[in-house]
Amino acid sequence: MELSAGYWNERYDNGNTGWDMQQVSPPLQAYFAQLRDKTCSILIPGCGNAYEAAWLQQEGFSSVTLADISEVLTSGLRKKFGRPDSNIRVITGDFFDLSGQYDLIVEQTFFCALDPSLRTRYVEKAFELLHPGGKLIGLLFDRDFVGASSLAPPCSFPSLCSGIPGGPPFGGHKEEYRLLLEKKLKIMTLAPCYNSIRPRAGTELFFIAKRP
Repeated sequence: MELSAGYWNERYDNGNTGWDMQQVSPPLQAYFAQLRDKTCSILIPGCGNAYEAAWLQQEGFSSVTLADISEVLTSGLRKKFGRPDSNIRVITGDFFDLSGQYDLIVEQTFFCALDPSLRTRYVEKAFELLHPGGKLIGLLFDRDFVGASSLAPPCSFPSLCSGIPGGPPFGGHKEEYRLLLEKKLKIMTLAPCYNSIRPRAGTELFFIAKRP
């Protein structure tokens, strides 16, 4: 399956967005709440409906960039955040084509939507997009989605996990993520998430990785 812009446009057109929590992610909200510098530049790639951006805007963060490959999605986000004084910029495009540098890149169900063959490129691109000392933070699934044990927690992407061999979403586990992130970044935190939403409890890792 080619996970192209057309693929994601179709999912948004059809409202087939089972990954959407319809709220800011609690672990990310908790992390944002302890940030003191509200002028830090933040990038949220594969941003989806951008509940995190809405929360950041409400709390006075002044430099938030949203990026997604789906024009259907981003056109809606421009309407949502498009007032003249908005501090939120919306980019339609491929993550791997983005430019600029940021203090913080936020990971939330974007990594798991990429073909696993792109994971090394993802870390390399995150490194490129971060200022020295900048951080890649967020959530990663600590589970398999295909051929998983019947004892595994239920899929939190119900509309994507049915009848789609191989994904998305694509799962993974802590040690493989550690090896991947350490290729370019310094891991500060990589641990089970204690405040996931209930459908994802026990299946998420929270991580902070810093560009040296």
